[in-house]
Amino acid sequence: MRQRILETIAELTAENNRPPTNREIGQHLGGKSTGHIDYHLRILREQGKIHHDAKKSRGIAVVGAGNGLESEPVPFPGRQVRVVGTIAAGRPIEAVLDPDMHVTVPGVVGDNLFALRVRGTSMIEDLIDDGDIVVCRQQNNADDGDTVVALITSGPSETGEATLKRFYRERDRIRLQPRNSSMQPIYVGPDEVTIQGKVVTVIREM
Repeated sequence: MRQRILETIAELTAENNRPPTNREIGQHLGGKSTGHIDYHLRILREQGKIHHDAKKSRGIAVVGAGNGLESEPVPFPGRQVRVVGTIAAGRPIEAVLDPDMHVTVPGVVGDNLFALRVRGTSMIEDLIDDGDIVVCRQQNNADDGDTVVALITSGPSETGEATLKRFYRERDRIRLQPRNSSMQPIYVGPDEVTIQGKVVTVIREM
């Protein structure tokens, strides 16, 4: 997908004698959403493959495309974050830890971080898909609308069942809301769920 975006930027720039907007890139690629395009443009910028001024609607240029930009990738700071297991973006699954893998997270996004590989598609409308890695900040509280790692303790598992959902407080219960219009929310009592972390960024392996 990112290679196709690079090719589209170069093609539309040459064709129109000006850089394309995010929306024009998405339309050229078959109707991809601006959020989807924004995600990949951010990764391409961090990899040093494009120059992207997000304050300008046409502030995109491919590095090394005869536009005076340096062709060498721009170093971008990163940090190692441990992937501690798998999280369900669907029905809750038993929490399982696997401490042997790490990912590099571009930029500084806070302390007390851990990462989880996503299983399922309940958060697809938030651009979190099956196989993605979510990087989370460890915390035990959340605001309404936060995407959280929630451990449901009222199920059959002694260690609890973990799920990735949007968090909402209602009068006498907690609503764990998927971001997939084909799926239903999960309702639990306030004492039946523990917040383990809040999602701060998503990594997609291409």
